Amino acid sequence: MSDDIYPLSEKKPEAVATPRGRKLADMTLDAVIKGEVTAADVAITPETLRLQAKIAESAGRDRLARNLERAAELAIIPQDIVMSTYELLRPGRSESSQALRRRAEELRQKFNAALIAGFLEEAADAYDARGFFSKRY
Repeated sequence: MSDDIYPLSEKKPEAVATPRGRKLADMTLDAVIKGEVTAADVAITPETLRLQAKIAESAGRDRLARNLERAAELAIIPQDIVMSTYELLRPGRSESSQALRRRAEELRQKFNAALIAGFLEEAADAYDARGFFSKRY
C-alpha cells in the first residue's frame, strides 16, 4: 500500500463506505434532503481508519498510523464507555491503577481492542510512577 491513493475520497472513493454500507457516491445533498442519509452515515468506519493508517505508514508517518489504528478500535466501542474511559484517564479521578487495568481488560475482551488496552496499561504504569492516583475530586 502506498500513499498514492491519498486522499481516498478523490483517488479511491469505492474503498470508503459508511457504517451502514453506503458509498461516498451515495452521499449527496439530494440524499440528505430525502432523509436517506442519517447521522450514522457520517461516522467513519474502522476499515477506513485502518486504510488511512496504512497510507500514513507508507508515507513514513508511523505515529499517525498508530493513532489511526487505535482510532479504528475506538470506532466500535460505545460512546458511554469511551467517555468513562476518558474520565478514568484524568489524573486524580481514580484511586489506583486497577480501574484502568480493569477497563483495559474489558476493552480487550469485549471489543478486541488490544492497542487501546495496551495504551491504558501503559498509562496505568506511568500514573503509578508519577503518583497520579491520589484522589483529588
